[in-house]
Amino acid sequence: MSAHLGAPPSSPPPVPALECQDLSRSFGATRALNGFTMSLPPGEVIALVGPNGSGKTTLLLILSGLLAPDSGWARIGGVDPVERPFEVHSFVGWMPDFFGTYDDLTSLEYLELFGAAYKMPAAQSTRRARELLSLVRLSDKSSSPVHTLSRGQKQKLGFARTLVHSPRILLLDEPASGLDPRARIELRDLVRRQRDEGVTVVVSSHILTELEEMSDHVAFVDAGQCRGVHPLSLLPHGGAARRYKIRALNDVETPLRAAGVVFERISPDRVVIETINDESAADILARLTSQGVRVIEMTPVGGGLEGAFLAMEQGDRA
Repeated sequence: MSAHLGAPPSSPPPVPALECQDLSRSFGATRALNGFTMSLPPGEVIALVGPNGSGKTTLLLILSGLLAPDSGWARIGGVDPVERPFEVHSFVGWMPDFFGTYDDLTSLEYLELFGAAYKMPAAQSTRRARELLSLVRLSDKSSSPVHTLSRGQKQKLGFARTLVHSPRILLLDEPASGLDPRARIELRDLVRRQRDEGVTVVVSSHILTELEEMSDHVAFVDAGQCRGVHPLSLLPHGGAARRYKIRALNDVETPLRAAGVVFERISPDRVVIETINDESAADILARLTSQGVRVIEMTPVGGGLEGAFLAMEQGDRA
C-alpha cells in the first residue's frame, strides 16, 4: 500500500527584522511620522534615504525604544519597543548622530563603562573593550582621555560603543559624520562585516555614494511616510537619465554631437553624457571607440540610489 505524502512542508518565512504599521508621531504642530508602514528583511544592510525632516531619526528613536509613537505599532526583532524597551536594548545597538561622551575617561574606560551597564563581568568588559578598540583602529588611543580625540575618532569610538553587547540589530544615524575618506572606507567595511556575521544594519545617511556601496536594500522616507523598500540592484529610476563621465585623449564632442547624445563639457578632456540605461551607455562607448576616440575613462556619475532618490523628489514636486 502506498501513501501520497505530498510536497514537503516549507519552512516558515523569516521574521522581519523591523516592522511598522501606521506609525504616527507629532512634536507640537509638526508631524514627524504620518502613518509610516514598512517591513525590512533580517541579516542585511538597509539604507534609510530621505530629505531632512522626513522622519528618519524619529523612526529610529521609536525602533530603539527611546520614543513612543502617538499611534500605530512597531516591532524590532519581533519585540514591541514600547511594551518591552529593556529587552530591545539588550539586542539592539543604537548610534545617534549626536552622542555625549565622558571626556575625562580614557577610550578604554569609556567602553568598559558601557560593558558594565550591560552587566558584563569586569574582565569580560575589558576584553571586549580592547577588541573593539582594535576593530575601529583606536588601540593606540586606549589610554587617551576621550576629550583629546578628534571628531572622527570620537565617531569611531561611538560606533565601538554600539557594538559592546554584540547586538543582532544595529540602528545607525549618520555614522559617517565627521569621518575622513579613509575612515569612511573603514566604516563601510565594518558595516559589511557585521552583515556577514548575521547582524541586521539600518543606516540613515545623506552620503548616498557610501550607502550604495554598503547596502543591500533601500527604504525611501519622505513626509513621514515610507515610499517603498527595494533591493538596491532593482531600484526604480522613475525614468531618470543615467549620467556618465567620459575622459578621452582626443575629440569626443564631435561624434557625440553627431550621434545626438546629450552631453556637458566639464573640462578640456572630460564630458558628462546622459543616456537611458547601461546598455545604451555601452553602445555609445562602442560607437566612440569604433570612430577612433581614445577613451581612457567612462564612469557613472551618481549611482542608481542617487537617481532613484532624485526621481522620488521630482515626483513629489509634480
